[in-house]
Amino acid sequence: MDGTGVRFSLGPPVKYMKKYQEELDKWFKKNDWRYWSPLSILARLYEECGEFARLVNHLYGDKPKRSGEKEQELEEEIGDVIYTLICFANSNNIDLDKAIRRSFDKVIKRDKERYDNLKQ
Repeated sequence: MDGTGVRFSLGPPVKYMKKYQEELDKWFKKNDWRYWSPLSILARLYEECGEFARLVNHLYGDKPKRSGEKEQELEEEIGDVIYTLICFANSNNIDLDKAIRRSFDKVIKRDKERYDNLKQ
């Protein structure tokens, strides 16, 4: 919200991530698994982000893949990052829909004129 009470938003709140959070939590419970500690999940997140970064560098940067290196897809690597974030959120009782909504609102308010020089 700004000083006038207007909420900056791209639309009504939607609970997409909640569905994934619940699905993952049910699967963990079905298998009688516990979530890793926050520090271990964070390490896993860095690992997954590293794989994503490596692929982006192979696709768009100056570092070519080694011959024989397995093929990867951006979609899969982004999915791995999101999965790991869901694990972290679930283990810490964080509502990801609320988290992303708050981030969108913050950026929309903060950056509403920031990139005017990039308009087409």
